[in-house]
Amino acid sequence: MDEISPVRQWRVPASLPAAKLAGAVLLVLLGLLFADDDPVRLVLAVLAAAALATWAVRDLIAPVRLAVDPAGLTVIRGFAGRQLLPWPAIEAITVDRRPRLGLTSEVLEIDAGVSLHLFGRYDLGATPEEVAVALRAAPRS
Repeated sequence: MDEISPVRQWRVPASLPAAKLAGAVLLVLLGLLFADDDPVRLVLAVLAAAALATWAVRDLIAPVRLAVDPAGLTVIRGFAGRQLLPWPAIEAITVDRRPRLGLTSEVLEIDAGVSLHLFGRYDLGATPEEVAVALRAAPRS
């Protein structure tokens, strides 16, 4: 099996996993601080911290969320797997913008027919619009 050599790739910003791990530690500390006689608070804080730490570990194991080369796009699949989407399988590359709570959120949508892949700004380390422009201009084999 040939290794995919990406022409360009987008990854999670390096500060994001660190912030998630710091948040997990903070949750445990708050759980310890407010546990008093009720162990349920501590258990809930530890469970939330474990979920946040797992999310941070995913960012460390698979920081590259999207890569492009002449063969197609390589996207993250599952917890840390990868999937190559050949160019003929890609039906559309769009940016969905929605106003929420006074802010506009943007999501990059890659429609591959049988699957839809969604990426936000923190998945890509760039704005979805910038990435969409780069993907549309990418060389294809």
